[in-house]
Amino acid sequence: MQYTIRKIPLAIDKAVRHRARAEGKSLNAVAVKALADGLGLQHETVVRRDLRDIVGTWAKDAATERALAAQDRIDKPLWK
Repeated sequence: MQYTIRKIPLAIDKAVRHRARAEGKSLNAVAVKALADGLGLQHETVVRRDLRDIVGTWAKDAATERALAAQDRIDKPLWK
């Protein structure tokens, strides 16, 4: 969704810009966060995928292991 907001008071403009610089974030990200906080939506659940469900599931396969080992070999004539 995209909005155009007009007549932003100078104090709000300065505060949002200052916070964006201080946090190394975009002006948009800081403004959206400020709107969410102001509307009481700061505790809205954010769905994240952290890959915990696949950690440690690697199944060794001889052909794959050979291919990976081949990638680790240095071709000395080409390395000069």
